[in-house]
Amino acid sequence: MIKVLIIDDQTIVRAGFAALLGAQDDITVAGEGADGHDAVRLAELHRPDVIVMDIRMPGMDGIEATRRILAQPWAEGVRILVLTTFDVDEYVYEALAVGASGFLLKDATADELVAAVRVVARGDALLAPQVTGRLIREFTKQRRTRPQAPPGLETLTARETEVLVLIAGGLSNAEIARRLVVSEHTVKTHVARVFTKLGLRDRAQAVMLAYESGVVVPGSSAPDPS
Repeated sequence: MIKVLIIDDQTIVRAGFAALLGAQDDITVAGEGADGHDAVRLAELHRPDVIVMDIRMPGMDGIEATRRILAQPWAEGVRILVLTTFDVDEYVYEALAVGASGFLLKDATADELVAAVRVVARGDALLAPQVTGRLIREFTKQRRTRPQAPPGLETLTARETEVLVLIAGGLSNAEIARRLVVSEHTVKTHVARVFTKLGLRDRAQAVMLAYESGVVVPGSSAPDPS
């Protein structure tokens, strides 16, 4: 079962999400909260797999709540799916920067919400990579400082760097395997090594690092998965 917390300052939104997710055979709703303070408290209490987190809330917003939760030793397995009204939103960028695993637009369909929770819970794919990639490119283009290579980047092999670039393009492990003509197991091994060497939690952080370090140039087209 995927244990989920729902954090949103709108009661009707929380109730709708809870009813929808709670009706799934593989998802259980452990709790609901109205702001970031609730998120931090309930996350420690329930240790959820996924937190569906609104970004813009009174008091403590979703960004600060995400930062505080993911800083805790017990939160290693927690994944945060942030909600936003706009697909290009600086708040979303900041949420990804502090460790959120992906984001979802509030006008998403019921099926998209359920699928998003499952995807983030697996930790093996970034939700809506084409939108996330555009978001990151837009905000990295606005940053005029020279990209800084993070510690560990120079330790990547040529193949591992190639895998990082493909992750940044939104490709899944299966798509990367087809592109590189290797097994999916081999890709998983490369991905695990990239994450270990760069100290990454998940694919969302890998995308952020690839753009911010200059491994992927802002404004360049994503690799074609076909």
